[in-house]
Amino acid sequence: MQVKLATHYGFCFGVKRAIKIAQEHKNSATMGPLIHNQKEIDRLNSDYDVGLYNSLEDVKDNDTVIIRTHGITKNDLEKLKEKKDVNVINATCPFVTTPQQIVKDMSQEKYSIVIFGDENHPEVKGVKSYGDDVHVVLTTQELENIDFKYKKIATVAQTTRKKEDYLDIVGYLIKKYTEIRVFNTICDATFENQAATRKLAKEVDIMIVIGGKNSSNTKQLFNIAKEHCNDSYLIEDEKELESNWFKDKTICGVTAGASTPDWIIQKVVDQIEADNFN
Repeated sequence: MQVKLATHYGFCFGVKRAIKIAQEHKNSATMGPLIHNQKEIDRLNSDYDVGLYNSLEDVKDNDTVIIRTHGITKNDLEKLKEKKDVNVINATCPFVTTPQQIVKDMSQEKYSIVIFGDENHPEVKGVKSYGDDVHVVLTTQELENIDFKYKKIATVAQTTRKKEDYLDIVGYLIKKYTEIRVFNTICDATFENQAATRKLAKEVDIMIVIGGKNSSNTKQLFNIAKEHCNDSYLIEDEKELESNWFKDKTICGVTAGASTPDWIIQKVVDQIEADNFN
């Protein structure tokens, strides 16, 4: 089986930065999962004793707490910093802190805010917390019945969304409202990974997308792959590969989400090339 890797895949800048921070702070804990890849989180725990806190109540005096790449809400960050002698290390991706600051600034200038993204995603929850009149949408239909507090509107996007979908939201708002401020907050790595996945999916018989099942950017890659290669599969590691997927296939494309470490990607590639399935 021939394997072709996408020209851009795997760890993005923000994830590399967060993992480096975690490895430099042994015996610490992250506030929420550092990244959306459980196997890498498990590695950090076993090799560097980096634990996990799911709530502020878990934090004890004198702890070292690392803020996850997706960030946390403004209120939670303030409460965390108020705790006694807690060392707070902020590993929020800079591409995430940018929309946080935009929402804060635009709200102060009396703009209503539209966030294009998943309201339940931790990144979006954090960004939303920095504004006043903030509305989170995924489709133009969700915009139809919103009663905005202000006449001016500013828009930002979850960093891992598809730019084409964001343009639909922006286009709707421009047609209906007089003053719109549009901020492109989708990160470059997302553009590159999505474009590379789209190109590769058109050239192969089967696509394997590697990443966390709860990772937004990985799911976006899978959806793009599926659009152009019907035989596309989303897996978290080599153990999920199934031999019947590869019957009568000759070229397999492989890409991976921004939270997928190289050691997992290599295991998947090695198994496909060896035709070594459980």
